Amino acid sequence: MGHLITLATSLNQWAMDFQGNMERIIESIAVAKERGATVRVGPELEIPGYGCLDHFLEGDTVLHSWEVLANILSSDKTADILCDIGMPVIHKNVIYNCRVIVHNRQILLIRPKMWLANDGNYRELRYFTPWPKHRQWEDYYLPRIVRAVTGQVKVPFGDCVVSTIDTCIGVELCEELFTPASPHILMGLDGVEIFTNSSGSHHELRKLNTRVELIKEATLKLGGVYLYANQQGCDGDRLYYDGCAMIALNGRIIAQGSQFSLTDVEVVSATIDIEDVRAHRARSSRSMQAAAAERYHRIEAPIALSSGKFDVIEELNRPAAQSYEVRYHSPEEEIAFGPACWLWDYLRRSRTQGYFLPLSGGIDSCATAVIAYSMCRLAVDAARSGNAQVIADARRIVGEPEGSEYVPTDPRELCGRILHTCYMGTENSSAETRMRARELAEAIGSYHKDLNMDHVVTALRTLFQLVTGLRPRFRAHGGSDAENLALQNIQARLRMVIGYFFAQLLPWARGRVGGLLVLGSANVDESLRGYLTKYDCSSADVNPIGGISKTDLKRFIAWAQENFQLPVLSSFLTAVPTAELEPITETYVQADEADMGMTYDELSVFGRLRKVEKSGPYSIFTKLVHEWGGRLSPRQIADKVKLFYFEYARNRHKMTTLTPSYHAEAYSPDDNRFDMRPFLYPSRFPWQFRKIDEVAAALPDRSSVEPEQKTKTD
Repeated sequence: MGHLITLATSLNQWAMDFQGNMERIIESIAVAKERGATVRVGPELEIPGYGCLDHFLEGDTVLHSWEVLANILSSDKTADILCDIGMPVIHKNVIYNCRVIVHNRQILLIRPKMWLANDGNYRELRYFTPWPKHRQWEDYYLPRIVRAVTGQVKVPFGDCVVSTIDTCIGVELCEELFTPASPHILMGLDGVEIFTNSSGSHHELRKLNTRVELIKEATLKLGGVYLYANQQGCDGDRLYYDGCAMIALNGRIIAQGSQFSLTDVEVVSATIDIEDVRAHRARSSRSMQAAAAERYHRIEAPIALSSGKFDVIEELNRPAAQSYEVRYHSPEEEIAFGPACWLWDYLRRSRTQGYFLPLSGGIDSCATAVIAYSMCRLAVDAARSGNAQVIADARRIVGEPEGSEYVPTDPRELCGRILHTCYMGTENSSAETRMRARELAEAIGSYHKDLNMDHVVTALRTLFQLVTGLRPRFRAHGGSDAENLALQNIQARLRMVIGYFFAQLLPWARGRVGGLLVLGSANVDESLRGYLTKYDCSSADVNPIGGISKTDLKRFIAWAQENFQLPVLSSFLTAVPTAELEPITETYVQADEADMGMTYDELSVFGRLRKVEKSGPYSIFTKLVHEWGGRLSPRQIADKVKLFYFEYARNRHKMTTLTPSYHAEAYSPDDNRFDMRPFLYPSRFPWQFRKIDEVAAALPDRSSVEPEQKTKTD
């Protein structure tokens, strides 16, 4: 019979950018109408932007949201299409996260969110209250600015569904899809055929499949059409919202948007026959449950989403809704594109002139540089496809004069104007790292400088000697551990100071106006372990790899070597990770894993058990006895667990000053709001460690390694 055209939308919204957000919403509606769509769904809280955080507690944020909605309702572009729009609403002095369903300058329903996201990066209960009255509604009295447009005084507010002439629509918001008793189940049993879901779901490595499976499952047993819209882009925070708008029909994905893109407005559409839903639901067991289902209040809308006309020839020529092969990026591709899009949004929205990166010749700063190069590749691809916003942003960033017709066509050329790299060597630096840094800069086209900072380090050592009469020495030269550590740290901290100095003045040195953002390059494992100097090069403006493990970064570099045609990257993959802060001797070369007393792979295991599995020291020990018991004795495992927690505890304070990093990993130690823990611990956890020692002593050694070959960890 008759068919519907439906769609979901991904928008690159920005917190508190009411003007820009309104323009992108109106543009998405216009595109949807051009495709003949009759339903348009946008991402969660799209009017103010999802990431407003404590700004949601300000009355101005709600006021401006109503002003934007009034402008949207007044626009002719929003006529003759049902729109699902997100904004905060205050009802009886309570702030709710809401969807506003509108059609032809009329508000049909305000639907508040019932289950709020409040873990991980989400703190919705800090700003909003969940609607507790399921399948109930109340009158909401509209503000005067909206009454003047709609002519309405009050509208329904609550858990209702919208009944049109030809179907029934229900609303589900983001987290509600992830709950065990999702609203779509009861709505579907009560006859709702089309479900909309507006989300603010951020990117995390290997997470997309969870979202896809939930969307498919929502209509597999139940039957129905599921329209999923998600925000895309950097909303002014550590998160990148990875879009991927989708449309599902009876458990099959039939349309999917991009996961990573520099496009501000992306509309995903599909044509479906609502009779397919009804046929899918014609099962006895489903009908028995539906007959007993509790009733939702229906908001009756005298509109039809299908044309109402049935033309046999047109119907037979219409392509059937086919199953769609969902596109999944590999983790290496996710690292290449997600942080790159985040960096582009951060750069254009901060209105700075580029990035400055201390390039050490190691794999971490190498990965950061390659991600910045990937950003330039994406910008060039978007410019080639005619993306006017990307072209305008690129012209401003590189300092083109007004009226310029510059269009970036070469990633290396664009990288040379945006990315500034610098090798900051000392007497402890090797010729190999200096050469790798220079060759990488040449390969990606960055504006590169090479300097020695020994005289700056010497000046500080001399100053200390003048003040105290003592000259600190490295351990290799007979110095104490305290001297050795202080001399390492001052090199690292001077690189941070020099980095910011150069970031401010390099544009001036190149005849340009403005400054650069400094990029950090500490990975998630080093942050977790605290293997970094506080206020060294890990202290920067933003860090694209701060949420990515060393293991994943190495895999990404191997992928980029082939896919970005960068053969220079092979030398980074084979190099031993080293800080190069101590003198190299015949018997000693500083190596990261030796310094840390554990491998990067082991650090990833500790990170996942601590954060994702919510395990303390004792629980981690008992789990690792099973996982590592074949290669390590209980005593060795106990020593590794205690070493990790000792270092974690005494270095946790460093997380309070951690550079804002792209969130990509579920075990990130980011102290800002994701990993909320003390930063002053009893460093040796006496109770926990004693219990570990007691159990380790009682367990038999089942490891297959010979005693003399077992690794020492103390």
